[in-house]
Amino acid sequence: MFSVFRRWRRQRAAQRTEISAAQWAEVESALPFLDFIPPSERPRLRQLALELLADKEVHGAHGLVVTDTMLLSIALQACLPVLHRGLDAYSGWVGIVIYPGDFLISRQVADEDGIVHEYDDEVLGEAWEGGPVILSWPAGHEDIAGINVVIHEFAHKLDMENGGVDGFPRLPPEMSPAVWAAAFQPAYDDFCGRVDRDEETLLDPYGAEHPGEFFAVMSEAFFETPSLLKALYPAVYQQLSQYYRLDPALRDTHGRQPSILAC
Repeated sequence: MFSVFRRWRRQRAAQRTEISAAQWAEVESALPFLDFIPPSERPRLRQLALELLADKEVHGAHGLVVTDTMLLSIALQACLPVLHRGLDAYSGWVGIVIYPGDFLISRQVADEDGIVHEYDDEVLGEAWEGGPVILSWPAGHEDIAGINVVIHEFAHKLDMENGGVDGFPRLPPEMSPAVWAAAFQPAYDDFCGRVDRDEETLLDPYGAEHPGEFFAVMSEAFFETPSLLKALYPAVYQQLSQYYRLDPALRDTHGRQPSILAC
């Protein structure tokens, strides 16, 4: 019952928000990877973006003033992975925090002797289980093909639906976990091997850090450089196409090659 009321409340709030066609066009022009979406589905993406903003609490950190352009840009990118799944996939948390540029996260790592080492990790984004999504602005480094921090972190949120971040999100009933694993595991092993050998991967080598990071990086590539991902790892592309219920390679008119930047 609560989820039904929450859905009604965010839809009502979104309907009351007025965004001009010119403002939508300005924001979307900075996000060329949205071009694969046919005109008939663009209103749905915009509606979901407004509902997301009605449903989440967005805060600027370190004095950052959050503008309408920033809000709409982040919301459009965040809603792209759930265009055909719905915002309920992002339930269970409420916060989005935006930093002005890269930020530091305190880490603790225990070595083989059990000694705990503390250090500050400079990152572009972070997603906490049950907690907020933390992003840097410019969000997603939109000027760098293949890198999208928003999609990366929101992919982590989808991964967390199944408990933890392991690269195995909760699959829809029509998808097979065995087929998913058969597509992702060999691709992950191949990718890690290429990174270990210092080969050019064409995709963000940060994906070799962990299966959860691999899923997030492949999700970035699925939307940012779909034709490249389909050529490199066709089985992974096929699984992501079924999972996201989208096929961006069909309308990939950019064919952009990504620059490499660790998130």
